[in-house]
Amino acid sequence: MKKKSWMLLLTLVLVIGTVLAGCGSANETNTDSAATAPGTTDNGNASEPAATDANLAADQTLSLNLTAEPPTLDPAQAQDSQSNTALRFMYEGLATIDAEGNPVPGAAESWDVSEDGLTYTFKMREGATWSNGDPVTANDFVYAWQRVLNPETVPAPVYAYQLYYIEGAEAYNTGETTDFSTVGVKAVDEKTLEVKLTNPTPYFLGLTSFYTLYPVHQSTVEGNNAWATKPESMVVNGPFTMTSWTSGSEMGWTKNENYWDADNIKLSNITATIVNSGATETAKYQGGEIDYAGAPTGEIPTDQIQPLSQQLADEFKLTNIASTYYYEFNTEVEPFNNEKIRKAFAMSIDRQSLIDNVTKASQTPAYGFVPTSIAGLNGQSFRDMHPDSEYFKEDAAQAKQLLEEGMKEEGYTTLPPITLLYNTSENHQKLALAVADMWKKNLGVEIQTRNEEWSVFLESRKTGNFQIARAGWSADYNDPMTYMDMFVSGGGNNNTGYADPAYDKLIEEAYKGGNDLEKRMQDMADAEKLLIQENMVIMPVYYYTQASLTKPYLKGVTTDFSGAIDFTRAYLEEH
Repeated sequence: MKKKSWMLLLTLVLVIGTVLAGCGSANETNTDSAATAPGTTDNGNASEPAATDANLAADQTLSLNLTAEPPTLDPAQAQDSQSNTALRFMYEGLATIDAEGNPVPGAAESWDVSEDGLTYTFKMREGATWSNGDPVTANDFVYAWQRVLNPETVPAPVYAYQLYYIEGAEAYNTGETTDFSTVGVKAVDEKTLEVKLTNPTPYFLGLTSFYTLYPVHQSTVEGNNAWATKPESMVVNGPFTMTSWTSGSEMGWTKNENYWDADNIKLSNITATIVNSGATETAKYQGGEIDYAGAPTGEIPTDQIQPLSQQLADEFKLTNIASTYYYEFNTEVEPFNNEKIRKAFAMSIDRQSLIDNVTKASQTPAYGFVPTSIAGLNGQSFRDMHPDSEYFKEDAAQAKQLLEEGMKEEGYTTLPPITLLYNTSENHQKLALAVADMWKKNLGVEIQTRNEEWSVFLESRKTGNFQIARAGWSADYNDPMTYMDMFVSGGGNNNTGYADPAYDKLIEEAYKGGNDLEKRMQDMADAEKLLIQENMVIMPVYYYTQASLTKPYLKGVTTDFSGAIDFTRAYLEEH
């Protein structure tokens, strides 16, 4: 790989990260303690010796549980951690992320970056093929990215904006032009992909490992709207092919012998039950039915975290990750179209009490959106540079006063009925009930809670069918922008209805960035202040930790700074 010196400098400053949709613990959108550095392995595998035939178990079948069925296995439509886990088995982007969190060659065997940081030239890997034997070409990426950006794609991919770094991509996606040739991505030949960016983007290589940027097999996709719903109709380029899918029950994958690195894939099969109960999942793990339990594929009940950390000390891990748990307000519906009412709700809960008594996983109270582990400048995190303590304080008395002022402005004598929406999960339910109880105690407001199955829940948020909804966001790459560009006007992941030209301008300026990195960070900090301090569009609750259990004989599992997990190079030892 040829990289110019200035690009290396920027990359070191901004620490290229990796992808997660959505997602800290199970069921996060993207992507829902002993601190672990970004890219360390889930159970100490960074320092493990390589697998040898002598210590491999005869049966290389990895057994997992998913707390929810992936809503889609179409990379263009994915937006959550469950889909991310499954898609990672099946697809590979131009780059992948290694155990240290760095982009390394994937479907592309090398790349070159121009002096100005605007043009990337990727060379496709010799010998890389689809699961049906067809070669993986540069055209596969052009087709996939055009499909994501095409305004006629239905439903509209919510993550299309992750391609806006490319010259002309936004104009094509918004319909300003219908000519895709104006977009800065083209196949120079079958083995050469050229990508031109609007502005230098040091984390762009990390983005190429994100599922929205995966290739898809054109002849499979065209003319078959159901291609991503059945194992027999999926043609993939990753380490595993899907071989079974019983909706609501189980999913299964088998090693893809046509994968270019098949010799280094030790697992022969991966099976996953779909059980939406942390207690059941933990019982399965303790009974030897599954090899891994907990986030991000599942969850461990909060009341079992402490005892399990002692009973299974060698198998239990609690890790700080780049992910934020929050509630989002629908700013277009009553009563949360009023800023003071939103602030009253945010200021009237006790975050540390929720952590100590409900979530019980050593999380950090959140008053901003960008987590503590996201990189800033000069070795500092973004949160070190811009403390979230400046944004607001918990104050039940002031919250009560703000509520009264907001009600007066809206002409309320009593608030309209309010419902808090969360996706089906024992842990989300416990927190929702505790928060609702605090709102009743501190504000005198009765709150109804409602749970929905994961895919229905995502649709409710997307269509604005909520007043308050739980949410979680995990980093797609290690830069504050992965949080801040969510809330631009009309953004694909902006479910709140928030639209502020001042906010949009700050994000636009931060995108341009240039060499003034301090100003870029300040622009994003100013945008976060608008989002929370000034307008309270979202109500931060805590910065995640990730609890998991891994059998001692399961090796080679890696997690990155965001909490995203990779089982593709895992293997099972004799036990």
